[in-house]
Amino acid sequence: MNVAIIGGTGFVGSHIVDALHEAGHSTSLLVRPGSEDKFVGVERSRLTIGDLHTAEAVDAVLEGCDAVIYLVGILRAFPRRGITFENAHYGGVVRIADAAVKLGIRRFLLMSSNGVEAEATPYQRTKRDAERYVEKKGLEFTVLRPSVIFGDPRGRMEFVTQLYRDMVRPPVPALGFYAGWRPATGRIEMSPVHVRDVANAFVAVLENPATVGETYELGGPETLSWSEMLQRITAVVGKRKLIIPMPIALMRAAATLFDWAPFFPVTRDQLTMLEQGNVCGDSALRVLTQRTARSFRAENLDYIRVLDSGGA
Repeated sequence: MNVAIIGGTGFVGSHIVDALHEAGHSTSLLVRPGSEDKFVGVERSRLTIGDLHTAEAVDAVLEGCDAVIYLVGILRAFPRRGITFENAHYGGVVRIADAAVKLGIRRFLLMSSNGVEAEATPYQRTKRDAERYVEKKGLEFTVLRPSVIFGDPRGRMEFVTQLYRDMVRPPVPALGFYAGWRPATGRIEMSPVHVRDVANAFVAVLENPATVGETYELGGPETLSWSEMLQRITAVVGKRKLIIPMPIALMRAAATLFDWAPFFPVTRDQLTMLEQGNVCGDSALRVLTQRTARSFRAENLDYIRVLDSGGA
């Protein structure tokens, strides 16, 4: 099958491209000008240089394809630079879905996010609007909603790498976020899922017609608190780290003052989603891939040692 991938040079996208090639599929990638060198193995893919705002580039990347995978997503908006949730999560999907219909491509896989039903933030609302639009277009769609994704970042932004750089590596105590005002009752939980398991799920969905019209929540095999994840990352690099309990409400007050500043590590919306948690379990992942999901343990977090040794 020839598959067009929008967002194929990103963290998750690069792993999905690998999984598709290993399964015998070919890929067509839309690449921003100047980003050609960000993707390893481009010789196995057809590249179209351009962006989502150029109709000619969109048509070119979709031409001759049997299916489309849309992966574009951002965690933080910078409206002054034209980087918005509306453009990345919803507007891009509209343009690609409309072009797919025009070119007669029926199969459409969309990466959304676990917890978007809450629609409490622009991130969640635009992701959910994109789901609705794909369904409304009458495409043979499947939506995949991963929890927080971890794994070898390949030089891109990734959840564990960011936690390491922001909280584990600095010579100061880390912050153990919790909801409300009591750490014992405000435990924040997540189901971290390995990027390779997510990639395998996309391939399995693509190859299984029974998944058309379905939505799958993809989580890992463990439910962990914020502090437990920090402790495991710390253990991998052999450090001792004091974790100070921090109510999200206090951090949100600071974010209210510095939400606009790129240097501030989190936004109010990110804290809102963190407070909601991100738990969904691994049952859908196991059914789709027929494999045991990778856990959030040392053998699957080994890439952090490269960062700790100064390798990245």
